[in-house]
Amino acid sequence: MKILAVCGSGLGSSMMLEMNVKDVLKKMGVSGVEVEHSDLSGVTKDMADYIICGKDIANAMGRFDNIIALDSILSKQELTEKLTIVLKDNKIIE
Repeated sequence: MKILAVCGSGLGSSMMLEMNVKDVLKKMGVSGVEVEHSDLSGVTKDMADYIICGKDIANAMGRFDNIIALDSILSKQELTEKLTIVLKDNKIIE
């Protein structure tokens, strides 16, 4: 599975989100999930299985199916909750 963290410019916010996703996955004991970051304009459908972003740009991601929209990209609790759902749906965790 591949997760792409996205923000408007592809620099600070998406990089921080990528690091948070990796940290949450590590704390959950999940391995084998690839995580990268990108800017909004450079994203294509084949880049990842799931795209994670703030709800402020989620509407601009409408052309993609598997969007994980966060109310707060700083909240590891929200990130953990939403990643848990995705990982269970994909049978990566129980």
